[in-house]
Amino acid sequence: MQGSHRAPSGVKMQPEQGQDEVIALLSDPRAYSPAPPRVERIDTHGAIIFLAGDRAYKIKRAVRLPYLDFSTLARRRAACEREIEINRLTAPDMYLGTIAIVRNSNGALQLGGEGDPVEWVVEMMRFDQSDLLDVMAREGRLSSDLMIPLTDHIAGYHKRAPVIRNAGGAETISRVVAQAALAFSKSGNRLDADDVQDFTRASREMAHSLAGLLDRRAAGGYVRRCHGDLHLGNIVLLEGKPTLFDAIEFDERLASIDILYDLAFLLMDLWMRGYKRHANIVLNRYLAGDRGEDGNIAGLAALPLFLSCRAGVRAMVMLDRLPHIADAEAEKALADLKAYFDSARRFLEPPRPRLIAAGGLSGTGKSTLAGALAPYIGAAPGALWLRSDVERKKMFDVGIEERLSEAAYTPEVTRRIYEILNEKARTALEAGRSVILDAVFSTERERRAASRVARETQVPFTGLWLSAPAEQMIARVRSRTGDASDADAAVVRRQLEYDTGEIDWHIIDAGSSPGAVLAAAAEITGVEPDGL
Repeated sequence: MQGSHRAPSGVKMQPEQGQDEVIALLSDPRAYSPAPPRVERIDTHGAIIFLAGDRAYKIKRAVRLPYLDFSTLARRRAACEREIEINRLTAPDMYLGTIAIVRNSNGALQLGGEGDPVEWVVEMMRFDQSDLLDVMAREGRLSSDLMIPLTDHIAGYHKRAPVIRNAGGAETISRVVAQAALAFSKSGNRLDADDVQDFTRASREMAHSLAGLLDRRAAGGYVRRCHGDLHLGNIVLLEGKPTLFDAIEFDERLASIDILYDLAFLLMDLWMRGYKRHANIVLNRYLAGDRGEDGNIAGLAALPLFLSCRAGVRAMVMLDRLPHIADAEAEKALADLKAYFDSARRFLEPPRPRLIAAGGLSGTGKSTLAGALAPYIGAAPGALWLRSDVERKKMFDVGIEERLSEAAYTPEVTRRIYEILNEKARTALEAGRSVILDAVFSTERERRAASRVARETQVPFTGLWLSAPAEQMIARVRSRTGDASDADAAVVRRQLEYDTGEIDWHIIDAGSSPGAVLAAAAEITGVEPDGL
């Protein structure tokens, strides 16, 4: 078990005044029953965690920071109780309850029992640190396949979260921007003064330009009681399932936020660690599961600011930690601070959006190509990937991998699917988000409609047409499992009889390996995917 922001390995932050005796107690194996062989300690900017046997015990630091106040015993007790309440929503078996540290009749401190409380502790079940997603990321063990159940877990959490009215709109984000600007202005010589000034100006201008959108999203129910601290260090595999824990408990304002702002912390964390494909999968899976009116697509206009704010928050946390970190670790901590700050600046400068369409008969590998290209197209964390197969499942309100009947594939339904794809692409492009359209595009009318969306939104357009031998296409659809596509060998054979008309898109030989197809598409589109 661990908290949100760990101190570097082997480095202990300074004990807070008045908590030395409590820290000494919880560091002693004899304080626990049964006594563990040893007690391990993890420090964060707001808490200290003691790992003892199969349990973890967390105390709040007696600190007051710009964004939290644990300065009194009453505040720390309330925070401990709220932590249990909030986190049992996602990890009920992990959060066991609160325990008082009391001074007994002999004047000594003890964990639990009779006496006057001097501190409060959150008791938790301990888990293997190697199962934390941030550890898995550092060790290169974070599978992209895990992003699907993780995103579904987050989406379900957001769907159940209470809607918060009169909070979380433009005022909330403006407050974060102001806090970051103030913190960076007081960073001394740690950050370049001109860069801080540029960041402050750009972030304030973007927050101002998005104020109307943010307030409309708040009024529309997109502000909810979220996790608030949704990065890889607060997600763990429990029994093989990604589980959220350590949600913000100390300030309802920090957790009563736009759901895309909550998601942005995870997206930023993955992106900065170099897991671009993972971040893009999370974004697209989250939006693909949206069964509402797709207001989150229009909300993507705020994502660059959300990502910047999240990177800025981590930079502020690094500033708070620097005074407590040993000299041996100060150089790395300063480098982390600058990396977060530089990313916060870059997120505010998204590239111009563009539209790419990937077409071809079933089994040519267009979805494989679209998924591989998407992380490297446009602003972080990559392009919105719109699949006709996914939109069809949403139209009939079934799971993405659930098979549909023939009634879902009439010409009328298919025409409507292409209309939906183009409508969503238009919305995303107008929000500044690049888009990859993934559909068969078997008719000239369908292909012209896609290029028209790009022309009318004044963005560059690239059409890619994938072609492969019939036997290979049939073999590919037969080998699919757990995919949104319902195409089988019979569907491919019918498509082979289509009159596709003149194809004026870039034609790619898709009979070779996925890597070769990606390389060909990358050369056409001018992007540089990792590993090529």
